Amino acid sequence: MAAPKKGKKVAKVVSLQVPAGAANPSPPVGPALGQAGVAIMDFCNQFNGETKEMEKNTPCPVIISVYEDRSFTFVIKTPPASYYIKKLAKLPKGSSNPSKEVAGQIKMSQLKEIAELKMVDLSANDIDQAVKIIAGSARSMGVEVVEG
Repeated sequence: MAAPKKGKKVAKVVSLQVPAGAANPSPPVGPALGQAGVAIMDFCNQFNGETKEMEKNTPCPVIISVYEDRSFTFVIKTPPASYYIKKLAKLPKGSSNPSKEVAGQIKMSQLKEIAELKMVDLSANDIDQAVKIIAGSARSMGVEVVEG
């Protein structure tokens, strides 16, 4: 996770969601970076090195800044809240009709765990607000929030 390079002008910013430890030149990585003129295998090797400690195939949002000289830096964000919600609620997917169907349940203590993990990427001032954001994500997936 490198910071932007000083004195270089950003030519393009590419946002992707790549599985942890599994970046390869196939879509979506190859076409997106190929259009930006980036050495695809360099990115794949660096990304896989950065994410090797994470659980394999965890979806990782990544923001890639491509500079005019075709060099690049990238920032790896935390996995989406929906990934954590499905994992902790032990669900294969959310509800296809969340307003009428309940896909599963998640405890408030589990929402707090997720909020603590995602705090760096959320626009919340404190943990209580972060929990509310994650609870909204759970409700929109058809996952019922229960006390506990």
